[in-house]
Amino acid sequence: MAILKLYAPFFDGNNWLHVLTSGKDWMIILTLIIMECLLSVDNAVVLAAQTQVLPTKAEKEKSLIYGLWGAYLFRFIVIGIGTYLINFWEIKLAGSIYLFYLSFKFFYDQRHPKQAAEHEKEKEEREEARHKGKKKKKKKHVLSLFWRTVISIESMDIVFSIDSVLAALAISDNPVVVLIGGMIGILCMRGVAEIIIKLMDIIPELQPMAYVLIGIIALKLLLALPPLRWEMPNTAFAILVFAILGITIIFHFWRIRKHGHKHL
Repeated sequence: MAILKLYAPFFDGNNWLHVLTSGKDWMIILTLIIMECLLSVDNAVVLAAQTQVLPTKAEKEKSLIYGLWGAYLFRFIVIGIGTYLINFWEIKLAGSIYLFYLSFKFFYDQRHPKQAAEHEKEKEEREEARHKGKKKKKKKHVLSLFWRTVISIESMDIVFSIDSVLAALAISDNPVVVLIGGMIGILCMRGVAEIIIKLMDIIPELQPMAYVLIGIIALKLLLALPPLRWEMPNTAFAILVFAILGITIIFHFWRIRKHGHKHL
């Protein structure tokens, strides 16, 4: 019964009606969609690459569709549990530290590209060695290649989406808002991944901007802990996100105008 209470807001018609007719909630949802797209676009490319082992285009597309529904199911399950756990200050502290780590790691890697490249190379070598080891065993698989690929996509999506879910729960405590934002965000991110990648190539400042926002979300969680217990209003956070997004775009075009496109 306690578990059912966690998911009660998802089945509350009045809650859905309030969210769908609330301008403030849609502002938060749009914020979550932007965050999802900026943080997860690289992950979408990795997930798509997972399908390349499949022989036909139809199977590749089908595996991604199955993966999409699996991602929705995972979000539904984890958001219900997360809205309960995020009320504990210990969880908020752990989440804040993790998000600070993500933000710090991104900017540290930007300042130390050689170390980041070496670390990534070592990671790829370990992954390659692991795959070679699996090939040597030549054990019989119970599942077909298609279903093994789907499971691989699902497992990677779960790992990739932890930071997005944590950030979303730090922004809004209404699970319906988080679910709608996450589901639309996943759909947009996977459907227009190539467009978002090109946009981030055109405006490279968008990626560091996303990790600045991650740092702000981490600070938001930290300030909500005792003894401060200061909660930033969701509307204020959404306005802050759009303001930072606008400043980032203006800054990018100011740089182009000042230094010229060739120097960027």
